[in-house]
Amino acid sequence: MSRSAEVDAADVRGESGLARFAQRLAGWTEKWFPDAYVFALVGVVVVGAAALINGASPKVVAESFGGGFWDLAAFTLQMSMVVLTGYVVATSPPVARLIERLAHVPSSPRTAVAYVCLLAMSVSLLNWGLSLVFGGLLARAVARRDDLVVDYRALGAASFMGLGGVWALGLSSSAAQIQATPDSLTPEVLKITGVLDFGKTIFTWQSMLTALILIVLSVAICYFSAPRGEAVRTAADMGVDLDDEPPATEERTRPGEWLEHSRILPIVMFVLTIGWLVTEFMSKPALTVVSSLNGYLLLFLMLGLFLHGTPRGFLQAVTKAVPATAGILVQFPLYAAMAAIMTQARGRGGVTVAEHITHFFTNLGDGGAFAIVVALYTALLGLFVPSGGGKWLVEAPYVMQSATDVQMNLGWTVQIYNIAEALPNLINPFFMLPLLAVLKLRARDIVGFTFLQFLLHLPVVILLVWLLGMTFSFEPPVQPAP
Repeated sequence: MSRSAEVDAADVRGESGLARFAQRLAGWTEKWFPDAYVFALVGVVVVGAAALINGASPKVVAESFGGGFWDLAAFTLQMSMVVLTGYVVATSPPVARLIERLAHVPSSPRTAVAYVCLLAMSVSLLNWGLSLVFGGLLARAVARRDDLVVDYRALGAASFMGLGGVWALGLSSSAAQIQATPDSLTPEVLKITGVLDFGKTIFTWQSMLTALILIVLSVAICYFSAPRGEAVRTAADMGVDLDDEPPATEERTRPGEWLEHSRILPIVMFVLTIGWLVTEFMSKPALTVVSSLNGYLLLFLMLGLFLHGTPRGFLQAVTKAVPATAGILVQFPLYAAMAAIMTQARGRGGVTVAEHITHFFTNLGDGGAFAIVVALYTALLGLFVPSGGGKWLVEAPYVMQSATDVQMNLGWTVQIYNIAEALPNLINPFFMLPLLAVLKLRARDIVGFTFLQFLLHLPVVILLVWLLGMTFSFEPPVQPAP
């Protein structure tokens, strides 16, 4: 029997029934689930059909589609930049050296898996794009160690837990960033919610406690579910080459290339950025500055330039990062069109599809039932619309109106969405793609472990949104100054 066959047989003997079921589910998903863009196209068709059934004319539906398609062009660019800046920072030489040092901290295989999970989730609170690449590079660095025999699949799943657990409770939370940035909100949502800065969403003690609980839970699951003995499959067993290619060095043959390799220009740009940031904190409330999506992206972009040291190194990293933004660029306009059809295409009685859904959620009654149903609905919809920001733009018009109707705190409603939104990422492989490229694995290799996380996270999430929701009081929306 070959080494590969021996490993496969051992793998089957060592895995639990739940893990084997999850592997089958992952295989089925890879075979039958189309690309996420197809789901977005189907979503537009379904929403358009719903508007027609509701009595809207084809002309009104078409006008809503075309009129809303580019409503969120600025936000589409911003979300693409979250991915790009995270990738650029994570692949910079200083961060690469830091990752190599961090990889030698854990002393046992199980501890190593839990450790990767902890760091990936912690980094995701700063930037979810950074977490994907950082976590993947850390998993590879741990797997390269000669003194530890660690299951590479478990390491890969652990490195994804930032996206599968708490990213939406951090600074790059799409929904929280949208609600804190008036220009990113559609007029319909802005009228309902007003502006909600981070003090009303991710910086509430309830949100931070939720993040802590989910991190502890995820790390514990990673630790106790890491395969041992014959069930371990290393990167070598899976045919993964862990040797990273050194960056290519180029000779400078033209005067203009000296500027491309200049270390002065990045330093000047970073100093200017820090100077701007200081003036912002001196002239505006701290929460306003921290909640600024444009400021956040400027800081991370210039930090990436500074850490790469030269314009040439920075641009090479940007070139590698751009493909990871493709899904956002082509999908978000469709989400904007969906939102426009739902909120603008009026049918019989002048009622829109969004208003019908609003009535359904409002009829749920008290805030406890509302919180649980919204969380479950968000998780279910996320299986088919794998985008935190895009999906929020579809949900927000009716969810936030319903929250107002049942007197649920609007900031906590955003966090209910954020807490539940990460759950489908543990099953749907869409956001795993950049990480899988780093790990050189397939989705089915790690979904068995992330599906276990999903099963254990779901009841905890439902309990948290219900119990913590009762600690809030309703606050009327505050409209931005003209």
